[in-house]
Amino acid sequence: MRLRRSLTVAAGLVATAALALAGCSSSTSTADGAPSAAATSTSGATDSFPVTVESALGDVTIESEPQRVATWGWGSTEAAIAVGVYPVAVAEQRYTVGEGALLPWVEEAYDEAGVEHPTLLTDDGSGSQVPYEEFVAARPDLILAPYSGLSQEQYDLLSDIAPVVAYPEAPWATEWDQEIEIVAQALGRTQAGDEVLDGIRTFLSEQADAHPEFEGKTFAGIWDGDGSVSVYTPADPRVNILEELGLRIAPAVSDLDTSDGGFYYDLPDEQLDKLQTDFVVSYSSTKEDADAVLTAPELQMIPAVKEGKVVQVYDPVTVSSVSPPTALTFTWEGGLPTLIERISETVS
Repeated sequence: MRLRRSLTVAAGLVATAALALAGCSSSTSTADGAPSAAATSTSGATDSFPVTVESALGDVTIESEPQRVATWGWGSTEAAIAVGVYPVAVAEQRYTVGEGALLPWVEEAYDEAGVEHPTLLTDDGSGSQVPYEEFVAARPDLILAPYSGLSQEQYDLLSDIAPVVAYPEAPWATEWDQEIEIVAQALGRTQAGDEVLDGIRTFLSEQADAHPEFEGKTFAGIWDGDGSVSVYTPADPRVNILEELGLRIAPAVSDLDTSDGGFYYDLPDEQLDKLQTDFVVSYSSTKEDADAVLTAPELQMIPAVKEGKVVQVYDPVTVSSVSPPTALTFTWEGGLPTLIERISETVS
């Protein structure tokens, strides 16, 4: 069930935003002299402003180079960091690291740059509840949410706090390279974005060349939980990134799709035998859950599972690093490189 804050409360919060912005100035260093996130996001743009970014929820014009960036959803924090901007506020990732902690690759990036850690915006894990008061307190001049589940109502309310960059087509379906391009465009750093993308594509090309056994092999990505099997559709970046390696999403994934354009669908037990594929990538929260996929009687109906052609991805950090990979996790140890090796072992 999607919970929404009342329009009355949100409107009141928006009304206070102007006062907060007028009454507070951004600092450029922390108490111990380290550069603050605000300070490191004020230089480095190579594009001219204003910049207009189109989205499914509305087009936004960014009048000048952002100095205080907030992020919401998945991956935009990493994309901003990759092009040299350290957000002042980011959505917490409860599934991966719980409350009060940063994703390990994000924390490492801030620490290596000597930048003050960002404020964590409360998120229940689904992104369905937007903490408007916390956005107001963070005083952003840009909110990046190109890979998120924002509703039109949420987008409109956030837009009264600061310009918002939303997804180009559908919620939770922005491709990994699209996200980097969108973030780089919004920050006026398309040159840096191109360099990041070139590096990632070179890595993927090298991996494809190193694994000719991938060519033409079909796969399906699944999550087994709460008594049902969810199948990720071609709209989901966590699976379509694997196509960059020469693999193919199994035609059966689309044939059985009931999501109406969504990024996953639940497959009834009586149709599991129709999920024909060379191998399955199984995502799980724990090793116990992962092992259960191999032994659950109903899952033995999936031909690839019965044949032992299962690549397991488990534990929240590892799952998050490849679900989908972000600008900082393509070469992260334990993430995609490990997944690639496990796939190689399975298809070989």
